[in-house]
Amino acid sequence: MRTLVAAAIRTDRLDLLPLEPADAEEMAVVLADPALHAFTGGEPDGPDALRARYRRLGAGSPDPDVSWCNWILRLRVDGRAVGYVQATGTLTAQSAEIAWVVGTPWQGRGLAGEAARALLAWLRTQGVRTVVAHIHPGHEASAAVARAAGLTPTAERQDGEVRWRAELSPERPAG
Repeated sequence: MRTLVAAAIRTDRLDLLPLEPADAEEMAVVLADPALHAFTGGEPDGPDALRARYRRLGAGSPDPDVSWCNWILRLRVDGRAVGYVQATGTLTAQSAEIAWVVGTPWQGRGLAGEAARALLAWLRTQGVRTVVAHIHPGHEASAAVARAAGLTPTAERQDGEVRWRAELSPERPAG
């Protein structure tokens, strides 16, 4: 069975690069603002905890039908890390759940929406047909990112969060 494997993705302003343990030090700074956890809970992790998490993510899901894909978002202009996107995919079901985080200093610039749109375009090329995201009902900025990426809210809830969904049309061959 084919699995999803994170590959580099490029947008006008961002390089989405597969996340590695070596990114932990820089990402600890990007993710240090406790406000980033207002809707998801928890506290910012330090470099050691992030490095351990990135190693676990890099090792892959224990379920062979599930792929964990994680990307660091880097500004193309200077290579600075500004956040991450992730997709948990199941190609047998042709579906993926996505999430995004952009560090506080870089919010409000459309970077999360740009990254999410690029992620959906990449998922489409991988055979994914259904994409979902779970967003706290009070998180307007994240809802705006989901809308920008083409997801729409559903009536479904999971752990108090609204399930957003997009159906991706198969990529058509050129010509």
